[in-house]
Amino acid sequence: MQQPWQRVMGWGVHLLTASGAVVGAWCLVAIHEGRYREAFAGMAAAVLIDAVDGPLARLARVKEALPTFDGSKLDDMVDYLNYVVVPVVFIYNARLLPPSVSAWILPLPLLASAYRFCHVSAKTPDHFFTGFPSYWNILAFYFYAGKTTLWFNAAFTVFASIMVLVPIKYVYPGRTRTLRPLTIGLGLLWGVSVLAIIWQLPDPSASLVTWSLIYPAYYTVLSFALHWRLRSRGR
Repeated sequence: MQQPWQRVMGWGVHLLTASGAVVGAWCLVAIHEGRYREAFAGMAAAVLIDAVDGPLARLARVKEALPTFDGSKLDDMVDYLNYVVVPVVFIYNARLLPPSVSAWILPLPLLASAYRFCHVSAKTPDHFFTGFPSYWNILAFYFYAGKTTLWFNAAFTVFASIMVLVPIKYVYPGRTRTLRPLTIGLGLLWGVSVLAIIWQLPDPSASLVTWSLIYPAYYTVLSFALHWRLRSRGR
Protein backbone atom coordinates (compact mmCIF):
# COMPACT_ATOMS: atom_id res chain seq x y z
CA MET A 1 0.00 0.00 0.00
CA GLN A 2 1.37 3.38 -1.01
CA GLN A 3 1.97 5.91 1.74
CA PRO A 4 0.71 9.50 1.27
CA TRP A 5 4.26 10.86 1.28
CA GLN A 6 5.17 8.60 -1.65
CA ARG A 7 2.35 10.08 -3.71
CA VAL A 8 3.42 13.59 -2.72
CA MET A 9 6.97 12.81 -3.83
CA GLY A 10 5.67 11.36 -7.10
CA TRP A 11 3.61 14.44 -7.90
CA GLY A 12 6.56 16.63 -6.94
CA VAL A 13 8.76 14.88 -9.51
CA HIS A 14 6.08 15.21 -12.19
CA LEU A 15 5.71 18.89 -11.32
CA LEU A 16 9.46 19.32 -11.78
CA THR A 17 9.23 17.68 -15.21
CA ALA A 18 6.26 19.85 -16.19
CA SER A 19 8.14 22.98 -15.10
CA GLY A 20 10.36 22.38 -18.11
CA ALA A 21 7.42 23.42 -20.30
CA VAL A 22 7.23 26.72 -18.41
CA VAL A 23 10.95 27.22 -19.03
CA GLY A 24 10.46 26.42 -22.71
CA ALA A 25 7.68 29.00 -23.04
CA TRP A 26 9.90 31.57 -21.32
CA CYS A 27 12.67 30.76 -23.82
CA LEU A 28 10.31 31.40 -26.72
CA VAL A 29 9.43 34.80 -25.30
CA ALA A 30 13.12 35.63 -24.81
CA ILE A 31 13.88 34.57 -28.39
CA HIS A 32 11.04 36.70 -29.73
CA GLU A 33 12.42 39.70 -27.83
CA GLY A 34 15.97 39.09 -29.07
CA ARG A 35 17.33 38.22 -25.62
CA TYR A 36 19.45 35.36 -26.91
CA ARG A 37 21.75 34.96 -23.94
CA GLU A 38 18.74 34.63 -21.63
CA ALA A 39 17.19 32.15 -24.07
CA PHE A 40 20.27 29.93 -23.94
CA ALA A 41 20.31 30.20 -20.16
CA GLY A 42 16.73 28.95 -20.21
CA MET A 43 17.67 26.09 -22.52
CA ALA A 44 20.46 25.15 -20.11
CA ALA A 45 17.96 25.19 -17.22
CA ALA A 46 15.67 22.89 -19.23
CA VAL A 47 18.56 20.46 -19.76
CA LEU A 48 19.29 20.49 -16.02
CA ILE A 49 15.65 19.71 -15.22
CA ASP A 50 15.69 16.89 -17.76
CA ALA A 51 18.92 15.52 -16.29
CA VAL A 52 17.63 15.30 -12.71
CA ASP A 53 13.95 14.41 -13.09
CA GLY A 54 14.68 10.89 -14.38
CA PRO A 55 16.89 9.82 -11.44
CA LEU A 56 14.43 11.46 -9.03
CA ALA A 57 11.53 9.58 -10.63
CA ARG A 58 13.34 6.27 -10.21
CA LEU A 59 14.27 7.16 -6.64
CA ALA A 60 10.68 8.09 -5.80
CA ARG A 61 9.37 5.03 -7.71
CA VAL A 62 6.75 7.19 -9.36
CA LYS A 63 5.35 4.39 -11.51
CA GLU A 64 4.36 2.55 -8.36
CA ALA A 65 3.25 5.65 -6.45
CA LEU A 66 1.15 7.05 -9.33
CA PRO A 67 0.34 4.14 -11.67
CA THR A 68 -2.40 6.06 -13.54
CA PHE A 69 -0.10 8.92 -14.59
CA ASP A 70 2.30 8.46 -17.52
CA GLY A 71 5.43 10.41 -16.62
CA SER A 72 7.22 9.19 -19.76
CA LYS A 73 4.61 10.82 -21.96
CA LEU A 74 4.94 14.08 -20.02
CA ASP A 75 8.71 13.91 -20.34
CA ASP A 76 8.51 13.40 -24.11
CA MET A 77 6.14 16.35 -24.52
CA VAL A 78 8.43 18.66 -22.58
CA ASP A 79 11.55 17.36 -24.32
CA TYR A 80 10.04 17.91 -27.77
CA LEU A 81 9.32 21.50 -26.82
CA ASN A 82 12.75 22.23 -25.34
CA TYR A 83 15.01 20.13 -27.57
CA VAL A 84 13.21 20.68 -30.87
CA VAL A 85 10.68 23.53 -31.02
CA VAL A 86 12.60 26.11 -28.98
CA PRO A 87 15.94 25.70 -30.80
CA VAL A 88 14.27 25.61 -34.22
CA VAL A 89 12.51 28.89 -33.42
CA PHE A 90 15.86 30.24 -32.23
CA ILE A 91 17.58 29.27 -35.49
CA TYR A 92 14.82 31.02 -37.42
CA ASN A 93 14.71 34.15 -35.28
CA ALA A 94 18.50 34.55 -35.13
CA ARG A 95 18.65 34.09 -38.92
CA LEU A 96 21.18 31.28 -38.73
CA LEU A 97 20.15 29.79 -42.08
CA PRO A 98 20.28 31.33 -45.57
CA PRO A 99 16.95 33.10 -46.16
CA SER A 100 16.53 31.39 -49.53
CA VAL A 101 16.36 27.88 -47.99
CA SER A 102 15.24 28.51 -44.42
CA ALA A 103 11.54 27.95 -45.15
CA TRP A 104 12.03 24.38 -46.35
CA ILE A 105 14.92 23.31 -44.11
CA LEU A 106 13.44 24.29 -40.73
CA PRO A 107 10.45 21.92 -40.98
CA LEU A 108 12.87 18.97 -41.31
CA PRO A 109 13.99 18.86 -37.64
CA LEU A 110 10.37 19.27 -36.51
CA LEU A 111 9.11 16.41 -38.66
CA ALA A 112 12.03 14.02 -38.18
CA SER A 113 12.09 14.48 -34.41
CA ALA A 114 8.29 14.14 -34.15
CA TYR A 115 8.61 10.75 -35.86
CA ARG A 116 11.49 9.62 -33.68
CA PHE A 117 9.93 10.75 -30.40
CA CYS A 118 6.87 8.62 -31.15
CA HIS A 119 8.74 5.54 -32.33
CA VAL A 120 8.80 2.57 -29.96
CA SER A 121 12.56 2.22 -30.45
CA ALA A 122 13.38 5.84 -29.54
CA LYS A 123 14.90 4.58 -26.28
CA THR A 124 16.19 1.02 -26.15
CA PRO A 125 15.98 -1.38 -23.19
CA ASP A 126 19.79 -1.27 -22.89
CA HIS A 127 19.67 2.52 -22.46
CA PHE A 128 20.55 3.98 -25.83
CA PHE A 129 18.82 6.52 -28.03
CA THR A 130 17.98 5.36 -31.55
CA GLY A 131 18.88 7.91 -34.21
CA PHE A 132 20.40 11.31 -33.59
CA PRO A 133 18.72 12.21 -30.28
CA SER A 134 17.35 15.61 -31.37
CA TYR A 135 19.96 17.74 -29.64
CA TRP A 136 18.85 20.73 -31.69
CA ASN A 137 19.50 23.01 -28.73
CA ILE A 138 23.18 22.09 -28.91
CA LEU A 139 23.32 22.67 -32.65
CA ALA A 140 21.62 26.06 -32.30
CA PHE A 141 24.08 26.95 -29.56
CA TYR A 142 27.15 26.15 -31.65
CA PHE A 143 25.73 27.75 -34.78
CA TYR A 144 25.31 30.98 -32.82
CA ALA A 145 28.31 30.90 -30.46
CA GLY A 146 30.65 29.49 -33.10
CA LYS A 147 29.53 32.02 -35.71
CA THR A 148 29.51 29.28 -38.35
CA THR A 149 28.52 30.17 -41.90
CA LEU A 150 24.85 30.09 -42.87
CA TRP A 151 25.36 27.45 -45.55
CA PHE A 152 27.26 25.21 -43.14
CA ASN A 153 24.35 25.52 -40.73
CA ALA A 154 21.91 24.63 -43.48
CA ALA A 155 23.89 21.58 -44.60
CA PHE A 156 24.38 20.34 -41.04
CA THR A 157 20.70 20.82 -40.20
CA VAL A 158 19.70 18.69 -43.20
CA PHE A 159 22.34 16.07 -42.29
CA ALA A 160 21.26 15.90 -38.64
CA SER A 161 17.59 15.61 -39.68
CA ILE A 162 18.48 12.59 -41.80
CA MET A 163 20.50 11.09 -38.94
CA VAL A 164 17.46 11.31 -36.66
CA LEU A 165 15.88 8.66 -38.90
CA VAL A 166 18.97 6.44 -39.26
CA PRO A 167 18.73 3.68 -36.59
CA ILE A 168 22.17 4.14 -35.05
CA LYS A 169 22.40 3.80 -31.28
CA TYR A 170 23.57 6.88 -29.38
CA VAL A 171 24.74 7.03 -25.80
CA TYR A 172 22.10 7.90 -23.21
CA PRO A 173 24.17 10.12 -20.86
CA GLY A 174 23.89 8.95 -17.29
CA ARG A 175 22.33 5.57 -18.19
CA THR A 176 24.51 3.86 -20.83
CA ARG A 177 26.82 1.72 -18.71
CA THR A 178 29.95 1.71 -20.86
CA LEU A 179 32.34 4.43 -19.63
CA ARG A 180 29.48 6.02 -17.67
CA PRO A 181 31.72 7.73 -15.04
CA LEU A 182 33.88 9.25 -17.79
CA THR A 183 30.83 10.33 -19.78
CA ILE A 184 29.25 11.99 -16.77
CA GLY A 185 32.52 13.63 -15.69
CA LEU A 186 33.24 15.05 -19.12
CA GLY A 187 29.62 16.08 -19.42
CA LEU A 188 29.83 18.12 -16.23
CA LEU A 189 32.99 19.87 -17.44
CA TRP A 190 31.32 20.53 -20.76
CA GLY A 191 28.31 21.98 -18.96
CA VAL A 192 30.54 24.40 -17.08
CA SER A 193 32.20 25.48 -20.33
CA VAL A 194 28.80 26.01 -21.97
CA LEU A 195 27.66 28.20 -19.08
CA ALA A 196 30.86 30.24 -19.42
CA ILE A 197 30.22 30.69 -23.14
CA ILE A 198 26.63 31.73 -22.49
CA TRP A 199 27.89 34.32 -20.00
CA GLN A 200 30.23 35.70 -22.68
CA LEU A 201 27.59 35.96 -25.42
CA PRO A 202 27.26 37.51 -27.93
CA ASP A 203 31.07 37.45 -28.35
CA PRO A 204 32.43 34.39 -26.56
CA SER A 205 36.04 33.25 -26.57
CA ALA A 206 36.65 31.39 -29.82
CA SER A 207 39.18 29.10 -28.12
CA LEU A 208 36.68 28.20 -25.37
CA VAL A 209 34.04 27.38 -27.98
CA THR A 210 36.54 25.18 -29.81
CA TRP A 211 37.69 23.35 -26.69
CA SER A 212 34.10 22.77 -25.60
CA LEU A 213 33.58 20.70 -28.74
CA ILE A 214 35.73 17.93 -27.24
CA TYR A 215 32.76 16.49 -25.38
CA PRO A 216 30.37 16.39 -28.36
CA ALA A 217 33.18 14.75 -30.35
CA TYR A 218 33.75 12.19 -27.57
CA TYR A 219 30.01 11.52 -27.37
CA THR A 220 29.73 10.95 -31.12
CA VAL A 221 32.79 8.68 -31.35
CA LEU A 222 31.69 6.63 -28.33
CA SER A 223 28.16 6.28 -29.70
CA PHE A 224 29.33 5.06 -33.10
CA ALA A 225 31.88 2.71 -31.56
CA LEU A 226 29.32 1.14 -29.23
CA HIS A 227 26.76 0.89 -32.02
CA TRP A 228 29.09 -1.05 -34.28
CA ARG A 229 30.27 -3.26 -31.40
CA LEU A 230 26.69 -4.12 -30.49
CA ARG A 231 25.80 -4.68 -34.13
CA SER A 232 28.71 -7.08 -34.57
CA ARG A 233 27.26 -9.05 -31.65
CA GLY A 234 23.85 -9.12 -33.28
CA ARG A 235 22.23 -6.74 -30.80
